[in-house]
This record gives sequence, C-alpha cells and structure tokens, in this order.
Amino acid sequence: MGWFSKIFKLSGLKDSEEHSHTNYGGDPNHYAPTSSGDMWPESENEAMDHAIALSLLEESQRGSNVIDHDSQLEDDEQLALAMQESLNVESPPRYGYGNTYQPAPVYFPMGGLRICAGCCTEIGYGRYLNCLNAFWHPECFRCHACNVPISDCEFSTSGNHPYHKSCYKESYYPKCDVCKHFIPTNSAGLIEYRAHPFWVQKYCPFHEHDGTPRCCSCERMEPRDTRYVALDDGRKLCLECLESAIMDTSVCQPLYLDIQEFYESLNMKVEQQVPLLLVKREALNEAREGERNGHYHMPETRGLCLSEEQTISTILRRPRTGAGKRAVKTITEPYKLTRHCEVTAILILYGLPRLLTGSILAHEMMHAWLRLRGYPNLRQDVEEGICQVLAHMWLDTKLKSGSGSNVASTSSSASTASKSGTGSQFERKLGEFFKHQIKSDISPVYGDGFRAGQQAVHKYGLQVTLDHIRMTGTFPY
Repeated sequence: MGWFSKIFKLSGLKDSEEHSHTNYGGDPNHYAPTSSGDMWPESENEAMDHAIALSLLEESQRGSNVIDHDSQLEDDEQLALAMQESLNVESPPRYGYGNTYQPAPVYFPMGGLRICAGCCTEIGYGRYLNCLNAFWHPECFRCHACNVPISDCEFSTSGNHPYHKSCYKESYYPKCDVCKHFIPTNSAGLIEYRAHPFWVQKYCPFHEHDGTPRCCSCERMEPRDTRYVALDDGRKLCLECLESAIMDTSVCQPLYLDIQEFYESLNMKVEQQVPLLLVKREALNEAREGERNGHYHMPETRGLCLSEEQTISTILRRPRTGAGKRAVKTITEPYKLTRHCEVTAILILYGLPRLLTGSILAHEMMHAWLRLRGYPNLRQDVEEGICQVLAHMWLDTKLKSGSGSNVASTSSSASTASKSGTGSQFERKLGEFFKHQIKSDISPVYGDGFRAGQQAVHKYGLQVTLDHIRMTGTFPY
C-alpha cells in the first residue's frame, strides 16, 4: 500500500526497520503477526499513529482531487457533445454532385497537437471542430463559395470543400433554362428535368405542356427573359436563327445557285430550269394536297418538289419585325406553275436559316434530279434516303469549307452578322445541329433510309449507288 511506505518514511527509525528485519530473519517464509506493542516502544507508537493519521488525511485530499478532475472531464465531454450537436451535421442528399458527409464526433484527446486546417495554427484549448478528417477553429470552418464561417445546423460538401446549403444549391443545383428557377424535385424527391439532345438546354418537365414556344429552326424553347420573333404563319424564330434567316424568294436565289453548283461538282447537273419559290406554311400545305404522289416528313413539311400544275402564292418581299417582335407586311403574289417537264417547281418554307434552307433545297433538288433522269418510282425509304444523303453531303461541304456563314448573305441582318462575326460561330453550331437531325432521325423512311443510303455511298461511292438504285430500286449492300 502506498501509505504504508509513507509510514516508514515519516518514522525515520532505522533501528525499527532492523528490528523488523530481525524478526523475519529466522524463516523467510514464515510470517508471525505481531502487535504494535510487541514491536514498538510507546513513544514510537504515538509517532506512528500520528504519521498514519497524516497519511490518511493526505490520501483523502488526493482522492478528492481525483474526483474533482473526473468531474471536470465529464463537464468537458458534455460541452463537447453540446457543441457537436449545434455545429455538426450531415450533407443533404444531392442529385449527383459532391459526397454525402457524416461528421465525426468532437472529442478532446489527452495528448498530441491539434492543427487547424484553416489557419494552420495550433488549436490548443477551447472549442474546435473535427470535420472532413481535419480539426478546425469554429471561425476557420468557412463556406468554399462565400467564405463566411459555417454555423448553420446543416452543411454540404463537394470534394473536400464545405458549403452552406444555400451556397451549394446556388452553385450546383440545376436551374431551368426557360423559367430560370431551380428545377424542382419529383414525388420521389429526385431532381427531374428535360434536356435537348443536342443543345443540352435543361428545363422543367411541365414546360413541355404549358405552351412554351420552340424555335421552328433550332427547336430550343423560348426563355422567359427572351422574346422570339413571331412569323405571320404562327411559327416562332429565335434571334440567333433570325440572323441568317431567308425571308423571300429573291434573297434565296444566290443559295439556289450554290446548290446547283454543288450538284455540278458531283457530275449531277440539273439541265432544266426549275423555279424555286419561298412560301408560307399555308401555301406549302395546299400545294402538298394538290400532289398525287410523294411522302412528306411529319410533323411539318418544309419543302416540296412539285410535278403538277398549280398556282402558288409566293413571298416577294421579306417581312419586317413589328411591335411585339411579330413579322408584318409580308407581300405575296400568285405564281402559275406550268408543266414543261417532270418537275414544275421546288417550294421551300420561308423564314428558315441559310444552312437549313440550303439542306432542304439540296434534298428537294435530288427529288428533281431523279425524276428528270427518268428513275422509276422508288420505295419511299430509298428515294427519301438518298435525298437525305445529298442534303447531309451539302451541309458537310459547307461546314468543312468554313463558308457556311457567307452563303447567300444578302439580307441586311445576315450581312451585319457576317461582317461583325457574331453569327458565324452559332451558324456553324446550327449546321452541326441540322446534320445531327438527319443522322438521328428515327423515322423508318427518312432516318433508316438515310443510314442505309449513307452506308452504301461510303462503301461503293455515290455514282455506283445511283446506278444500282436505277437498276434494282434498292441500295447496294
């Protein structure tokens, strides 16, 4: 016992130690208990009693100190738990960014230095946080976005960076490109949105049914803070597509010449002079009804190669943009089609960008070439497929040559865009989109027909493919 050694130290009686030793010297394994009266004189008994009393008092005080220290540790642990509950949180569920974080409990280690991960100084005594596998002063645990200390009940993480929930949402939650609000969660608590496969325009699902207009050219939805131009046949045109839009028949003539030169470069010159007319949607639909043969791309036809005699209402003067960004003052006149050959005219829907208008014109020109060369009536997937191949080839030629923004740029807005260079990058992107539309078409006539025709042309060449179509009515495989 500890206090027993203290007794010997306080007594200072060496001869009593010797006496005790002598008492046990006869037999080291023998222990004969003796009374204090047998071993010590009376005066020494009193000294021993006094030493025992002092030792007991000292040990009692020491025990009291130990109890007080344990109590202090308990208080410290309770304080740490309270601080943990007020500061530490877990990261909310998110739609795919960052990591869900479960903070470790705050504790007070007995040894070692705690270095703050924020200021890189020793923390010492006092409050601190144990988050993200590091120690922090509370004022050093700051949001990576706004740099304000995080004292909220919850926080989020991305990588190794903490964020306020509101800052994380502002930085990482998707916003609707139409209404500019955060995309809401569905009934399962998941963020659900729609996205255009090419433009990657994200929007709330309900915008597909709330009447939000789309551009008739690029198919992007109209944002709430941007007004599309309303054409007088009910279509909407975004401002970027408007920059190169072809609005009347006269403006389209240089583009028509470019398409003819393209066909000549393929040794497929069209000898006959086939009229080209830009028309409104109503005139195009009426002309389609007057044709006995032909397959038309739904949901909307944007070009026709006519073989029948009809009277067509064509656009003579491009419309101006009036109040509310609505196209007004479109001047039209009737045009009488006379049959001199197998093709009476090519009609194109007005108000479309140059590259889209050119691809439609290249498609319809192929219909005309097949009829004028006496090809037999072909299956719809074969005829429409080879026409799509020529439209895709023309687009590809324009994009590779870099002249997509210079073709037929005779309108004032198109000329301004070409000179300033503001429209060229978007127009190239627009051309890629039109190619994407042709390649990704899921219809069995236009889509499957194009893919079969393109495969044949890549394998055998255009001329061999056309000769095989003339002889068999099918693509070579």
